[in-house]
Amino acid sequence: MNRSGNEIRQNEAQDRVLSFLYQTALGRGLLSILVQPIISKIAGVFLDHPISKILIEPFVSKNNIQLSDFEKQEFYSYNDFFTRKIKKENRTIADKPNELIAPCDGKLSVYSITEESTFKVKDTIYTMKSLVQSEKLAKRFEGGQLLLFRLTVDDYHRYCYIDAGEKTSNHYIPGVFHTVNPIANSVVPIYKENTREFSLLKSESFGTVLMMEVGALLVGRIVNYHEKAKVKRGEEKGRFEFGGSTVIICLEKDCGIVDADIMKNSLEEMETVVKMGERIGETAVK
Repeated sequence: MNRSGNEIRQNEAQDRVLSFLYQTALGRGLLSILVQPIISKIAGVFLDHPISKILIEPFVSKNNIQLSDFEKQEFYSYNDFFTRKIKKENRTIADKPNELIAPCDGKLSVYSITEESTFKVKDTIYTMKSLVQSEKLAKRFEGGQLLLFRLTVDDYHRYCYIDAGEKTSNHYIPGVFHTVNPIANSVVPIYKENTREFSLLKSESFGTVLMMEVGALLVGRIVNYHEKAKVKRGEEKGRFEFGGSTVIICLEKDCGIVDADIMKNSLEEMETVVKMGERIGETAVK
């Protein structure tokens, strides 16, 4: 749904590809090859090479992307295009200190964080503990909320800080991919976790916020600009190169109230389309 309450259709072609890769034996066999480091490296080299520019025009046309919205319209490679920077006037940052803002463009879902709650991130089910790989950190956010921003290929792939404050260094979690082929079973089960990176922000208005970016299985193509640093609200935090496509924000208990329309959509298992810098809630204390 968009913020006006209109339903937006998903990319059904993309869904069909994912269903084939994850839900069929042939697709899973192909996936096991595609996620090998050497394949990811070759793909990365191609996407950084000038020859990959041949992919740009068909992509722009198919996804109705307005290149005039961006700082430049000519690109060195497909990855140069994929990480294109938008003109400042096309993403307004809500500037009231009590307003919670979206860190990126994407499709937003909101979940309550409990010890038992689970979250589906890029076709993998996580608990809070397995997501951050820390029981202590997971406990810290119990009673709070997890905001999941799912980016699709047509979204702007840069992201910003939701508030001013003190940021910790980055914690990197590598991707995992295993297949198991039991005897007399034509289905190939998969155990996988995506590459992800997170840090904590001791914010001015929303307590301690966990910020996470999720990339591809083994090569995440997540580019964060800062380690431990003092940061500003709306300041660019980083970008995804091809293969990265989810941002997660976790709020502690009673540190933020998400807007009613977004909560209603989430309860009805509908995502809400948002843009970077847009208001999506406010502080719990007025």
